[in-house]
This record gives sequence, C-alpha cells and structure tokens, in this order.
Amino acid sequence: MRKKVTIVGGGNVGATAAHWIASKELADVVLIDIVEGMPQGKGLDLLEAMPIEKRDSYVLGTNDYKDTANSDIVVITAGIARKPGMSRDDLLNTNTKIVREVVENVIVHSPNSILIVVSNPLDAMAQVAYKVSKFSRNRVIGMAGVLDSARFRTFIAQELKVSVENVTAFVLGGHGDTMVPLPRYSTVAGIPITELLPKDRLDAIVQRTRDGGAEIVKYLKTGSAYYAPSAATAEMVEAILKDKKKILPCAIYLEGEYGINGLFVGVPCKLGANGLEQIIQIKLTPEEQAALQKSADSVAELIKVIGI
Repeated sequence: MRKKVTIVGGGNVGATAAHWIASKELADVVLIDIVEGMPQGKGLDLLEAMPIEKRDSYVLGTNDYKDTANSDIVVITAGIARKPGMSRDDLLNTNTKIVREVVENVIVHSPNSILIVVSNPLDAMAQVAYKVSKFSRNRVIGMAGVLDSARFRTFIAQELKVSVENVTAFVLGGHGDTMVPLPRYSTVAGIPITELLPKDRLDAIVQRTRDGGAEIVKYLKTGSAYYAPSAATAEMVEAILKDKKKILPCAIYLEGEYGINGLFVGVPCKLGANGLEQIIQIKLTPEEQAALQKSADSVAELIKVIGI
C-alpha cells in the first residue's frame, strides 16, 4: 500500500509540492483547499500527467478533510500573503487562525501523521501547529532551512562556477532577515568555502541568501517564490517516507539545544520514518551563537503577539 501525503492549500506552493511528490512517485497525494473546484481541477490535471511521467501516483483534489484520512504526512501551506496596508500583526493573527483550523481538522482525520509546516511566518506557524496538535515534537517540523540553504548553495555554485552537487551549505535560525548562514560549515567538494572565497564576496552571498525571498518578490511583483519552497518540502517528505536518515536544516521545537528553549528555530536535523530523529548540535563561535540567539529572539516576539 502506497504512502499518503496531504497538502493543505492548493496555491502555488501547495500545488507545485503536489507536482514534485507525485512525479517522484513518493506517495499518493491529496490536495485540499477551501476554494471549491480549484484543488479538484489541479488534482485532476496532475493525475492526467502521470501516464506521461510513467508514474502510478494517485492525485486527488478535494474540499473535504474526510478525503485526507490516514495521511502519513500532512504539509501545511495554507495562509494568506501580506497585502498592502496590512500590518505584520494582522498577517500573523490571520494566519494563526487559519493554521489552527487546519490542524484541528488534521488531528481528527490523521492523528498519527507527521506535520510539515510551510505557512508563513514559518517559525511561528510551526509553533501554532505544535501547540494545537499536541503531537510530540518529532512530528511537527518547519520547512525553512532546506530552502534557505538551497539558495545559499545556488549562489556559491554560481560564484565559483562549480556544480551545485559539489556544494554543501548550512543555514540556521529563523526563516527571514535573521537567518544565520554558516560559511565555516559550508563546503565545495569538502573544501570550506572560507578557503575559496574572499570575505567580501562571502558577505555578499550571505546577504543575498537572507534576501532570497524578497529578491523573487521584487521580480514577480504580485507573488512570491514557489518552485524552490515546494522542492524543499518534497525533499523533506522523501527523507521521511524513505527513512533516509538525511541531515537537513529544519525548524524544530528546541528544548535547551543551542541554549534555546520553547521555540521553533532552524537547526541541523536527522529526518527519518519517525520525523525528527535527532538534532545535530554543532559548535558555534560566540558570534554565530549570538546571531542564532538574535534569530530566536525575533521568533519569540512573534509568539508573544499571538500568545501561544
């Protein structure tokens, strides 16, 4: 019997994640959204692509949570984007309400599922999902670090004119301006990039990584990134469903690791069949630790606003 993945939210990120997961034949996919007809249409369109892709994945679009029953993984992309004139707190409170309702439905129909949270602001929404679901922390994981480190790897490969396959990069911290790219732990074919690039170029790449989402929004004007975020989500889904024990940077509820307690912050994680299987603790310099703490503090501010 094939695995089952539900994706909540049929917008660009959700529908494209469904595409990656189905085309890799990782699982059968249920795409659910509150807009009538939209997930059904996208789901059928994807299903009709499977013979061409030579994949037997089944894709179903629906508005009914009953169709999501017994999912192995539930990916939450639901939420609204910030609109002109909308304050950060308005966005935060609106998306908190949406994610809360989603999780309340999910735990009824898929009580044994693993949750991957993609909705923004990512770290705060993961915290909402964790508190509402009451799942153990290994079953609620935020997608941010995989995307941020992919951006970092892209820019390093471009700068050095090498294959992206040779580049390993790590980004810690919250998803946003306070993320912490770690050049010291980033390598090209095992060689630290600090040996290959001067500090000014490294600093520029780190800053471009931090601004990665904003750069795409500036080009698109009316939307935000979705190909890379959905591919990052699919990589996490694959690591869990195939029990790969893959080490990926993810947002996880920390209980004292890295000196942080009671918050979702991005750190290196081993993902396998149980979801989070281990948090990898690496030694940070005082500067790196301070940057990570600053990132955690910004997440704490968001949590304070929503009071969860």
